[in-house]
Amino acid sequence: MNPLSLAFLTTFEVDPVSAVKIAAETGYQMVGLRILPAAAAGEPDYPLLTDDRTLAEVRAALADTGVTVGDVEIIRLKPENDWELFSRFCQRCEALGARHVLVAGDDTERSRLVDSFARFCELAKPHRLTADLEFMPWTAVPDLAAALSVVEEAGFDNGGVLVDALHYDRSATTLEQIAALPPARVNYVQFCDGAVPYDSSVEGLIRVARGERLFPGEGGIDLVGLARIIPQGVTISVEVPHRALAQKIDALGRAAMARAATMAILRAADRT
Repeated sequence: MNPLSLAFLTTFEVDPVSAVKIAAETGYQMVGLRILPAAAAGEPDYPLLTDDRTLAEVRAALADTGVTVGDVEIIRLKPENDWELFSRFCQRCEALGARHVLVAGDDTERSRLVDSFARFCELAKPHRLTADLEFMPWTAVPDLAAALSVVEEAGFDNGGVLVDALHYDRSATTLEQIAALPPARVNYVQFCDGAVPYDSSVEGLIRVARGERLFPGEGGIDLVGLARIIPQGVTISVEVPHRALAQKIDALGRAAMARAATMAILRAADRT
């Protein structure tokens, strides 16, 4: 009832064509791709934004495999934004047939952040994209309540709240709050596990989020409880970046392990 998407970070080291093929081979219906860098510095540009040949190759792989693009990363809303860049980003997303855009809030002036989110929703809508604001404890949108208030105040029907299992567990967010989200505001969720207890420093939270997540069932997050309240039909993006494991197991193997672990949680949720 919930299609699975292979998140970009799970197989972070492979090119986008390989990611599509790995998703198909390991049984995912969708794949997540990155077009714009997530980090403030040190992360390379991604060729999907400007390289037409790469875009054509990815489109061909999608057509050959039947895999579709679930989400595309990442729009970071700051005090000043490059709206021309964001427009080109949305055009590439549409060319890929993408559905959702991961949005992060990095502006501590709330009214300006709301205005920026509304502007991005308006920009994304003609491209048939949702704008999904992800709450992360170290950002200007630290929890679900903060994300929902921004989305609701912006007032666009393609605006959504992105629930990441790791950030739900590490923030002032409850399963009851997630269950109470209006279904129209939930376009996809991100699934992984994490160690409990954990390092709650900003550095620790970021380190784990970007490279030390666990396969579902390996940590202490209540994933069965989360799985039970995900609306039917909502895509589950399996996001398990594990950089130490990547030195031992290739991307194909990790993608298969991540899917199998997620399916085990979903089966357990069905039995409870």
